[in-house]
Amino acid sequence: MSARDFASLPNNHFINTIINNDLKEGKCGDKVHTRFPPEPNGRLHIGHAKAICIDFGTAQEYNGLCNLRFDDTNPSKEEQQFIDAIQEDVHWLGFDWQDRLYYASDYFEKLYDFAVQLIKDGKAYVCDLSQDEMRAYRGTPTVPGTLSPYASRSVDENLELFAQMREGHFEDGSRVLRARIDMASSNFNMRDPVMYRIQRSYHQRTGDKWCIYPMYDYAHPISDALEGITHSICTLEFENHRPLYEWFINNVDVPCKSRQIEFARLNITYTVMSKRKLRRLVEEGYVNDWDDPRMPTLSGMRRRGYPAAAIRDFCDKIGVAKANSTVEFSLLEHCVRDILNTNANRAMAVIDPLKVVIDNYQGSELLPAENNPELPERGKREISFSKEIFIERSDFMEEPVKGFHRLTPGGEVRLKFAYIIKCESIVEDENGNIIELHCSYDPTTKSGSDNSGKKVKGTIHWVDAVTAIPATLRLYDYLFAKENPDDVEEDKDFIDYLNPHSLTTVDHALLESSLADSDQGVPYQFMRQGYFIADYDSTPQHLIFNRIASLKDSWGKQK
Repeated sequence: MSARDFASLPNNHFINTIINNDLKEGKCGDKVHTRFPPEPNGRLHIGHAKAICIDFGTAQEYNGLCNLRFDDTNPSKEEQQFIDAIQEDVHWLGFDWQDRLYYASDYFEKLYDFAVQLIKDGKAYVCDLSQDEMRAYRGTPTVPGTLSPYASRSVDENLELFAQMREGHFEDGSRVLRARIDMASSNFNMRDPVMYRIQRSYHQRTGDKWCIYPMYDYAHPISDALEGITHSICTLEFENHRPLYEWFINNVDVPCKSRQIEFARLNITYTVMSKRKLRRLVEEGYVNDWDDPRMPTLSGMRRRGYPAAAIRDFCDKIGVAKANSTVEFSLLEHCVRDILNTNANRAMAVIDPLKVVIDNYQGSELLPAENNPELPERGKREISFSKEIFIERSDFMEEPVKGFHRLTPGGEVRLKFAYIIKCESIVEDENGNIIELHCSYDPTTKSGSDNSGKKVKGTIHWVDAVTAIPATLRLYDYLFAKENPDDVEEDKDFIDYLNPHSLTTVDHALLESSLADSDQGVPYQFMRQGYFIADYDSTPQHLIFNRIASLKDSWGKQK
């Protein structure tokens, strides 16, 4: 690299600083090669989106490469459906690994050979201690661990036992292969960690070929090195694993000395990021599936209608830091609204309909309505208007409170894109519930050609009773009622903090007729109601819309 190349290197955060120094010192040649290495044991969540943006984004910044590699070393919890879903999520976010799709299982034979070499070098041994015994031998933070009595086995005995482990001679869990490092280390990860365990599980790629599988801490660094990864960027919980990462790379013959860099993981209010907890929510039926729109999974957010651009913008706004922190969910919602406000066409929908009869109106007509005031080039649509319409029940108040500027007895209000109407009378049922309003309209107040000189304080939305389409609306709130559901009180479970109102289903909504042909994946702003999108379950016979977000933007107001 020339001096001018160094001067133009990105320098947005500490990861850039580390990589820039490595490039200047020639530690990684003249290239940057990263990877995104998910375990295929669940769906990706918003925390993974941050990692994806950093891994792929860093490679793009340096005109480098980024691999997608599945660390598939625990087949008992891994499924092909998760592999497929993860690839879909990465593509949806806007990133591509091109021809660089890898699996840790691609390297099982090499990993085994490296383990054999470590045994020959006296740096690994077969151990017969049970899990409880191994835990007791490991010591405490203030007391050094005790060397396993099996650490004194000869190289030949270890080689023979390890070969027999592979051949299936022993029961699951009866023996493990451990690295021989330092039982007195202050870092527990260095106290002779397990490299291989016996586990008879069918692997989605290798079938029944193997009955021993490498541990993540062993397979991961070597996979990085075999792929020529220059910078292994991961979250902060792996910081204490870095000495072990480096030990394995330095003690086997690999072509690259990958460098691990840790950044703060993403935590968001009113949700959980633990894959174990998300799995519980799915398997125990607290949500409908991994793609439930209340879930923080990328598939759930995509189904809810969050734009990929909003997720990327959110990850950019929170930045890259070294210290863990918690981000307000409202910031994510702000990013979603910011994208949708420009891109989503407008439409009218009534959630809680109240019938209005305009007594002095005859016939019907089509009225022009703009699709998006932010984008005049989107043009206009035509909406039908007739004698009978529906308005939102909350837009009428028989005894108005101070500041209420919508429809009242004897009061006037403007119908969006239509006329000014006046409430003349009320119809109630036998229980005194208002079931119908009778109004009059002023034909001189038509939107776009109003020359009446009338001024009213309120404008409300409506739908035509003749052409309105029935629909089901799903209104979402935070999945948890507690800001930090991971902060579990005594005798409580995080499940206890689930929000009972996280989903409200409205089965009697009415939509304007233009939404009859709405496509899945196309967002709309329902005027005064929020942003909505047709759900995967929606059909022309039964329209179902998910509310992506309300119109209120508390974070934007707090800036």
